[in-house]
Amino acid sequence: MSETKIAKGRAMRRKLLGDAYVDRMAATAYKDPLMQRFVDLTSETVFGTLWTRPGLDLRTRTLITVISDVATGREPELAIHLRMARRQGWTEDELAEAMLHLQGYVGAPLVRDAMLVATKVFAELRAEEPKT
Repeated sequence: MSETKIAKGRAMRRKLLGDAYVDRMAATAYKDPLMQRFVDLTSETVFGTLWTRPGLDLRTRTLITVISDVATGREPELAIHLRMARRQGWTEDELAEAMLHLQGYVGAPLVRDAMLVATKVFAELRAEEPKT
């Protein structure tokens, strides 16, 4: 494993998801040594290589990832990637419209499931916003 790419990937992951989310996942789902191996490999290959490539901005990459999740029915990943997309400036309405657009291409059941995930994630994100 490339320690440089792992470090670069960890930094990118924090940029995309935020410190609070990454820290929460490290203390729960990724606390087990087996899952830590997954996180290290993902940090190196996905975040340290794919997400840091030139050619597309992070905003575009997050939308591509959301669309991929919807089209393949990857609901747990969709929840994570919707958070990333919101942090990169996509609005709830824009993300919902992108998902609705897929109905004609991947089908209503996948889009319905994705919209249910989005409803939950967007509510969580609104609840996490600082109260003014």
